[in-house]
Amino acid sequence: MTLFIARRCIQTAVVILAVTLLVFLLMRSMPGDPVVMMLGPDASKEQIAYYTKQFGFDQPLPVQYVKWLGSILTGEFGKSVAYRQDIGPFIWERLKVTMTIALPAFSLSVILGVLLGMAVAVRRGGVIDSVITVLANLGMATPIFWLSILCVYVFSLKLGWLPVQGFTWPSDNLALALKKMAMPVCILSLGPLAQFARQTRSAMLEVIRQDYIRTGRSKGLGERAVIFRHALRNALIPIITLMGMQLGYMLGGSVLIEQVYVIPGMGNMLITAILNKDYQLVQSAVFVIATGVSVSNLLVDIAYGVVDPRIRIS
Repeated sequence: MTLFIARRCIQTAVVILAVTLLVFLLMRSMPGDPVVMMLGPDASKEQIAYYTKQFGFDQPLPVQYVKWLGSILTGEFGKSVAYRQDIGPFIWERLKVTMTIALPAFSLSVILGVLLGMAVAVRRGGVIDSVITVLANLGMATPIFWLSILCVYVFSLKLGWLPVQGFTWPSDNLALALKKMAMPVCILSLGPLAQFARQTRSAMLEVIRQDYIRTGRSKGLGERAVIFRHALRNALIPIITLMGMQLGYMLGGSVLIEQVYVIPGMGNMLITAILNKDYQLVQSAVFVIATGVSVSNLLVDIAYGVVDPRIRIS
């Protein structure tokens, strides 16, 4: 198991390194000068040259990349051109906001999705199966951006039940925070919830047809023990895979949600940084997101080895 985890850690480090290099090259290939965008069109050549040297943009690209990567590994993220502040604390504040929305959405989608998938699998062909399958397909096919705007129109503008936009920390005002989080969390969890329900249903249907499930029932095991102790455990591999994918999606793909509801999270910050060609901030934010996604996938790989020991030798 130790060797298995070590191999996966090395693969994770290689993936993160490749992502940082790709983002570095893509940002440098974009037209425009971040210093000119920061100073404005009336800036003098001396000012442009001064800040270009101050931010290190006058050095060769390989030198810039190595210096930036070295500073990242020592915990120094540098300064943002657009926001004029240290990147590390700034990203941390935005990441906490995104996590406050993403983690409840992820938990909601996993719990409800798995429970609904199990419920329709053991009652295959019934009314509940048909209804939940149709709703799951709708949930996966509905565009998040359109649904977000529709919910704002219905629940905020028409009914007046929920705030239109914004974010409040639960520690400041719990009731207001829950109201502001209700729509973003529910909408962000909708697509993953539908996928968890469909994946759990498919995996459970395949498992409950196996001989050992019939043997367990014939020996007098209760239905709950058969479903939860035997069927669900053996159906976990595809579900765990989906967990890793969806957690990464929620961490990096909440841009539309944050834009619609004006939530000051990572997605909102990334759009502003890209528009302002803020190299350091974009690279650092993508590094943090890539690390989060890669670590979640690493945890999925480790969970594979725990659930099914045969995977450890692969």
